[in-house]
Amino acid sequence: MTKNIVLITSGQPSLNPRLVKEADFLTQQGFHVTVVYQYWSEYATKLDHKLLANKKWKAIRVGGTPSIDKLYYWSLRIRHKSYAIVARYFSMKCGFAENTIARSNKLLLKEGLKINADLYIAHNLGALPVAVNAAKKNKAKCGFDAEDFHRNEVSNDSNNPDVRLKTFIEDKYLKQTDYITVASPLIYKAYKSLYPNLNPTIINNVFELKHQPKLNLGTKTGLKLFWFSQTIGKNRGLEDIIEALNLISNPLIELHLLGSLSVGNASYFNQLAHFKIKYYSPISPDQIFELAATFDLGLAMEQNSPLNRDICLTNKIFTYLISGLAIIASDTQAQKEFMTSNTLIGEMYPIGNVTALANIITKLFNNRDLLNTYRKNSYELAKSKYNWEIEQQKFLSIIKSLIS
Repeated sequence: MTKNIVLITSGQPSLNPRLVKEADFLTQQGFHVTVVYQYWSEYATKLDHKLLANKKWKAIRVGGTPSIDKLYYWSLRIRHKSYAIVARYFSMKCGFAENTIARSNKLLLKEGLKINADLYIAHNLGALPVAVNAAKKNKAKCGFDAEDFHRNEVSNDSNNPDVRLKTFIEDKYLKQTDYITVASPLIYKAYKSLYPNLNPTIINNVFELKHQPKLNLGTKTGLKLFWFSQTIGKNRGLEDIIEALNLISNPLIELHLLGSLSVGNASYFNQLAHFKIKYYSPISPDQIFELAATFDLGLAMEQNSPLNRDICLTNKIFTYLISGLAIIASDTQAQKEFMTSNTLIGEMYPIGNVTALANIITKLFNNRDLLNTYRKNSYELAKSKYNWEIEQQKFLSIIKSLIS
């Protein structure tokens, strides 16, 4: 009989490539897969329409949106604010933490319980209580994918309300899971130090090789730098690259940024830059590789605080690898370990050292052979080591051990 697996997120599928990869793969393996999620943003909803149109798994959204079931949606928002106030100032017990960490906690659980699943997988911290509680009630297994070190996503201060909330959720629920996957070796170490009895599996933020575009080094002049995220915002390393390019002052070196951009942030970055930045609106996750392949250098400008930023390996690096870009990475703990282990794919610079960053860019602008060597090595490293075809086997081994 076909096994049922439910993947849960308090975000949206298009904002969670790891969830989509798992849902696709589990469907290919013959499991009946359902994704349960809640509304997060309008631009993600537009991407979801494109993403979900051709999927063989089922996706169920709960909790309404600002345009569909709007009264219900806003009533949930108000209720969520009330839960958050109680959790922050009075008590996280009696469900207040769970209803604060996910606006639609009760609805996600209600929908999950309708499906008599063999396995529930939480794909962010807001979904963790839902997966654990659904598994308990339906006598099933549950897992958690920790793409981040959640308690220190916002702050390192143990008294910070976000840290207190997420620590409460992690302490209460992580030990109740049947497995945990993590997205970097240092996130593994961080959780292992807190919960010695847990044995997380590292699954990198890699992609299927079917997404790998053709590598076209060409004989270009100039240098195109690329950075992307869900949001183009402050204090994410972009100030470093802009100031470095201001120092270089070379019109043949371009900066291209992809992500959701507010009017305020556009004004901020345009005033900071002495050159014209080229912006791109969010696109479908599957389209990013072809776009990335048109550039030369991928920018992984992570900061080292809070702790999560220092120890995470985002999908940026792996997007740049599979697209055949040379990489410039800031020297966070995780990126330093990665770049040291995988040489000749790019360069590192000390966070905040704009002069060092400018020197690296100038060197690669002047040395096309070195740039192309980095690009070819990145491309081949994705083929041979960092791809979903390899990582998915670790994931499949976990699933088979639980519900085969």
